[in-house]
Amino acid sequence: MSDQTTRTTTHSDPASVGEVIDYVKTYAKQETVGPLKGAGKWVGFGAAGALCLGLGLSILLLGLLRLLQTESFGAQSERWTWLNYLVVAVVCALAIGLTVWRINKTFLNKEDK
Repeated sequence: MSDQTTRTTTHSDPASVGEVIDYVKTYAKQETVGPLKGAGKWVGFGAAGALCLGLGLSILLLGLLRLLQTESFGAQSERWTWLNYLVVAVVCALAIGLTVWRINKTFLNKEDK
């Protein structure tokens, strides 16, 4: 009887170790694969929108510069040509500021809000 009371099991049950591994795998899939399912579409539309917006704004700013060079300060004298670039730089800074101000933080999952 003293052998049974002093003897403790040092080996774990192989079925419980397997279950723990399965639980960890299931949890990892749930926390990584689940939220990323819609991320490809979300990132794709975001990248396409950023590319189109960047290209469009670049063309508009270049057009504004050419308009100012032909119709205003640049056409009058070479002394004030830098002012055209300053006006376009200020407009560009305002556009960047407006864009950063309007960025909202959205989540992939509705539960994260």
